[in-house]
Amino acid sequence: MSKDLAESGRLQTLLSRLGAGLDEYLKFKHPDALHPGYHWRQYLDIPLPKQGIGIDAVTDELLQHVIPNGSAVPRPGFTSFITTGGTTAAILAATAASVAAPQRYTLMAFNLLEELSLQWLADMFGLQSMKGVYSSGGSVANLLALGAARQFAFEQQGRDPGLDGVDRPVRIYATEEAHHTVQRSAGVLGLGRHAVFAVACDTEGRMLPDALRHAIAKDRQAGILPMAIVGNAGTTNRGEIDPLRALGEIAKEENIWFHVDGAYGLPGMLDERIRHLYQGLELADSVITDPHKWLGASVGVAATFVRDRELLKRAFMQEPAHYLEGSVESVEGDAPVPEHSLNDFGIPYFDYGVELSSPSRGVVVWALIREIGVSGMAERIRRHNDMASKIAQVASEHPHLELLQKPTLSICCFRYVSDKVTDLDGLNRRIHRQLLQENKNMPSTTIVNGKLAIRPCFVGARTEMSHADALVEDVLRIGAELSGSA
Repeated sequence: MSKDLAESGRLQTLLSRLGAGLDEYLKFKHPDALHPGYHWRQYLDIPLPKQGIGIDAVTDELLQHVIPNGSAVPRPGFTSFITTGGTTAAILAATAASVAAPQRYTLMAFNLLEELSLQWLADMFGLQSMKGVYSSGGSVANLLALGAARQFAFEQQGRDPGLDGVDRPVRIYATEEAHHTVQRSAGVLGLGRHAVFAVACDTEGRMLPDALRHAIAKDRQAGILPMAIVGNAGTTNRGEIDPLRALGEIAKEENIWFHVDGAYGLPGMLDERIRHLYQGLELADSVITDPHKWLGASVGVAATFVRDRELLKRAFMQEPAHYLEGSVESVEGDAPVPEHSLNDFGIPYFDYGVELSSPSRGVVVWALIREIGVSGMAERIRRHNDMASKIAQVASEHPHLELLQKPTLSICCFRYVSDKVTDLDGLNRRIHRQLLQENKNMPSTTIVNGKLAIRPCFVGARTEMSHADALVEDVLRIGAELSGSA
């Protein structure tokens, strides 16, 4: 028996050891990997090994030096970035895919779950008229959606930009609250980052429809082609939702592509108390969401939905390669797949995006939804929204806290205040730094109408109301110590 075959036979034992180490990690009793007093780097930062140490020793090093010094992101008290550690279902599904389906090609179970899970997402979020494709995250998801918008806009002008490039300046209308990947997408698509125009917002960070109309009219007069309107269904900064219906109606009137970025906030519609804020989503030409944010997938899973998936194909299709196309026998159109036709690529996701090689991501989303269903997802969304609302209530009532913006979703922007301190921005920045150093409750900061805010965003499946309460207690304790208000 070869060495590789012998090692593969031991996979179950090694995975059991690794699983035990991960279970220990998820108790979150390990020290902060970033603390300057810990010396794990000296064990890992070594020259290129001339000889291997074997799989048992590699497993030992993973358990002793790598896993215990991993990221703080999966901690229940981590509320900084809009990302989180994967749930158990996501981890199991991703592990299964890495072994049993390292590529999403061909008509096998994992390929079927790509399309099935995309359909489940579409059904869950009211996007039944759309088809989707997975990618690595919101950056690529926005790129694909805006690539479809570019294709649509130029085809209306009699040009194929995917084949021939662009021949005139265009405009993408967003706001300063839109994710910066919109600008990056414009650069990558050959439009230029300056093609993105920041439409004015109200004081809560939502696009003003009248300002959008004015910007479109001004650009048309200047000979600039309006290409896309980007609305937010949950901004990453403050968790606000743009007036989607008003923006969508303008887009239809002007024949402009309407894209909705719901990378973070689209699942918020599962909370029936705020579902009305998503009215107008049905007018969108494209929508994105990131299951690795609020749905509990491990990082690396985003979905782009469009009304016409063939636009994606015309925008991003690769030219034929004999070693690929010659290896399969495709079934044309909607013809039934022969029972033994297992050498078909299946749905050509590689032509709907920018990835040829890609992991099977659909199985992860399938596992998440199959485990707890829509009702379980909705309960989690409501819980996290309640946590932001609870902090908002406390901040509104406590003499040493100030609510800077009433939360819409699971983000709350507040700060510590004291009449003994004149530089409140500086004080809250120091509070935030100490929170990070304590490595328990770790929000981020942002600027709300010129004021620095402490900004927790609750999306972690392991995060409970007790963690929101603990964050407020820590802010009050640290603020009192630093301001002399104790």
